[in-house]
Amino acid sequence: MREASVKNAVTVELKNGESLSDLQRDGLQIIQHPGLFSFGIDAVLLSGFAEIREGDRVADLGTGTGILPILLAAKTKAAHLTGLEILAESADMAERSVRMNGLDDRISIVSGDIRKVEDYFTTASMDAVVSNPPYMIADHGRGNPNGAIAAARHELLCTFDDVARAASYLLRSSGRFSLVHRPFRLPELFETLRKHHLEPKRMRLVHPFADREPNLVLIECVKGGRPRLAIDPPLVVYREPGIYTDEVLEIYGNDRG
Repeated sequence: MREASVKNAVTVELKNGESLSDLQRDGLQIIQHPGLFSFGIDAVLLSGFAEIREGDRVADLGTGTGILPILLAAKTKAAHLTGLEILAESADMAERSVRMNGLDDRISIVSGDIRKVEDYFTTASMDAVVSNPPYMIADHGRGNPNGAIAAARHELLCTFDDVARAASYLLRSSGRFSLVHRPFRLPELFETLRKHHLEPKRMRLVHPFADREPNLVLIECVKGGRPRLAIDPPLVVYREPGIYTDEVLEIYGNDRG
């Protein structure tokens, strides 16, 4: 095993196969493993889209290795962030990343199942919930032979209905649920969100290039909100291959690029 630390924070052990990724913001780093699902730009874009207010209590459903709580701790004045993760290996990496970055006082990691959210939290205990859930239904496309990666991409361990139900359970009245997903599932997403009293209030489509169709959608809902949807301007990721647009660079943070 190796050791790793962030400046002025705690030294933690890196297990076999693990590495550190620089988050390009405030000196933060995160532990990752190629055998588990590594975070992508969708998590970063969600961290810039979600409206997190000063003093908010925030939950991240399916936190993986903790990317969203760590980014939101840097970007917002949330009082506390809690990540819920079913895969024990990912939850362990998330916990060590939190310690390594000296964020124990602001972030908690809970190892548990979204479908059993009542076992870990009381109802209406959160002001905001975020999630980067699996995009594909269980039988859509070819499954990855790696179980951890397959569970992150396909609805094997939870469905979108499970995620929406958990978000509604956690949120206080008028609390906000922000998520990132695929546009081709929008009709189903809206139907499921409304079923659980989560009214879509704001949406933004994400395009890889200005002349390409969107491949991600960012959605913000309000628990118990009235029907009225605002459409934000499209977000374009690349101005040319391998070169982010200025807005994406701003979302990443001033330390990048």
